[in-house]
Amino acid sequence: MRHALIPLCLVLSAGTAAAQCGGSFSSFLQGIRQEAVQRGHSAANADRFLANAAQDPRVLKADRSQGIFRMPFTDFARRVISANRIQNGARNAQRYDATFDAIERKYGVSRGVLLAFWALETDYGQVQGDFNTLNSLLTLAHDCRRPELFRPQVFAALTLYERGDFDPRRTTGAWAGEIGQVQMLPADIIENGVDGDGNGHVDLKGSATDALFSGASMLRSIGWRPNEPWLQEVTVPAGLDWSKSGLDTQLSTRDWARLGVRPRQGQFANLPASLLLPEGRSGPAFLAYPNYRVLFEWNKSFVYVTTAAYFATRLEGAPVFAAGNPPPQLSAAEMKSLQQKLTARGHNVGGIDGILGAMTRSAVQKEQIRLGLPADAWPTRALLDRL
Repeated sequence: MRHALIPLCLVLSAGTAAAQCGGSFSSFLQGIRQEAVQRGHSAANADRFLANAAQDPRVLKADRSQGIFRMPFTDFARRVISANRIQNGARNAQRYDATFDAIERKYGVSRGVLLAFWALETDYGQVQGDFNTLNSLLTLAHDCRRPELFRPQVFAALTLYERGDFDPRRTTGAWAGEIGQVQMLPADIIENGVDGDGNGHVDLKGSATDALFSGASMLRSIGWRPNEPWLQEVTVPAGLDWSKSGLDTQLSTRDWARLGVRPRQGQFANLPASLLLPEGRSGPAFLAYPNYRVLFEWNKSFVYVTTAAYFATRLEGAPVFAAGNPPPQLSAAEMKSLQQKLTARGHNVGGIDGILGAMTRSAVQKEQIRLGLPADAWPTRALLDRL
């Protein structure tokens, strides 16, 4: 089950994309066919590939209904990290122990990270999505909201079709076009698909080994630093300078220790890190190491990435995080009002969507500093009133 925004992929220029979306769907398909031929695909292959193409209104409904990302971190984490997923994670870690050992040797990607994404994306391969993948990609490429993300994926799917690895009628996946047990887009499969089980075929839907190897390959390709941590829960002193928190600031773990930040379990890594306060100074606290940032190349949602990163640590033995007692999150309407006020003050919040993402958090922190408030990047109704 795909919960979030799309990984980075090949893009067209904004001007080109704007000219190649919208209009009648039949004219749009004709344009896809023409571009496919220009890219070197045969007209016959393009015709067979597009023979049964259709728009899927369910895709647009799903694209417009991602309200789950308005949930605060604690609520979202408690909702998706179930006892069943933790138990199945332990079982799969044991079942695929040799696979994870091989992945860790080759890519330096921890099994906890792959297990977490495998669980959150598809419940370890059990729920891979029933949307026709080609129709999903075409629907989103035709829609003028994000065509630069999806149009290139149509041609990547065509390439997979020509290789015998994609059936335009039968290949299914998530609503946004991702395929397989760790939900990868066609272009990512072309670039990072790995035949992990050695049967001569990259099968991300049927082979957990192929899916896990491919996921690790993708993480390495987008910047994963081998054999380094990604997230560590910490305790923080009440008198900390909260303006040092957030992803905009990195300090050495030695400096964090001097400021009174302590690991809740284990020892600090000797790496730069940011202090992450998903729900402000009264909520959970983590040090985010460089690999945490890489996960945003897989998925753009702050809440999703932080949950996946934390879940990965749980699967490797970390305790349940200390939730604290943070102030309640603003409602969706209040969050939109906040974003409008921040935008009016010159901040780039990435859009008025009612979602507390990384850009909105950064803008909140800047305004908290300006107003002399504790700058923990957690918006409250008091901040909204002050603005």
